Amino acid sequence: MSDWKAKRFWKQAEAVETDGGFTVQLDGRAVKTPAKTTLVVPSLAMAQAIAAEWDAQEDAINPLTMPVTRGANAALDKVATQFDEVVDLLADYADSDLLCYRATGPDALVARQAEKWDPLLDWAANTIGARLFVGEGVMHVPQTRDALATFKSQLTALTPFQLTAAHDLISLSGSIVLALAVMRGHLDPDAAWLLSRVDEHWQIEQWGDDEDAAAQEEIKRRAFEDAARFFEMSLP
Repeated sequence: MSDWKAKRFWKQAEAVETDGGFTVQLDGRAVKTPAKTTLVVPSLAMAQAIAAEWDAQEDAINPLTMPVTRGANAALDKVATQFDEVVDLLADYADSDLLCYRATGPDALVARQAEKWDPLLDWAANTIGARLFVGEGVMHVPQTRDALATFKSQLTALTPFQLTAAHDLISLSGSIVLALAVMRGHLDPDAAWLLSRVDEHWQIEQWGDDEDAAAQEEIKRRAFEDAARFFEMSLP
């Protein structure tokens, strides 16, 4: 039984307008989430992307090849039903943002972190109105209540679909600043991802690449790009 996989049973997947947004129909029947909720998404683009994922399935259904479908399921079954909890979880990243924790050496790495990350902290201060402080090493760097509240308000203002995308952008990069920069169009996903990997790429320059680590990074990079695309499709 552990090898059982759902098989393709439909001939056509189609994006259609419905009450409250758009849905996907398989041979005229609406797709449902794992929790049996009718799949209603906020944009035609998202519905079309989901329909394309279902159409691309061959014999056995492979959810790993369906990132937009998985995101929509998560938005409806998990994030929408636990919105405040997800906001609290993600808001905590502002108190431990990757960009705030700097190396004590060597000097070249310290300089690279400052060159790559300081402009993003300045952007957040000027655009979002929240200045985050920087420290050396791994000791906690306390942030002001006002800054933390400002970042939390950015998340609270999102829809469940947008917050689903934010969850992956933040958790994969380790930075709420980088995530907001992507969501607000200040950075493209590729640039943001590279900025989240400054330390790792420094280590690669010093000691060489590791095949397994490189494979894992590529999986995460693709997931980050999928999340950025999902956020774009979540916009009205």
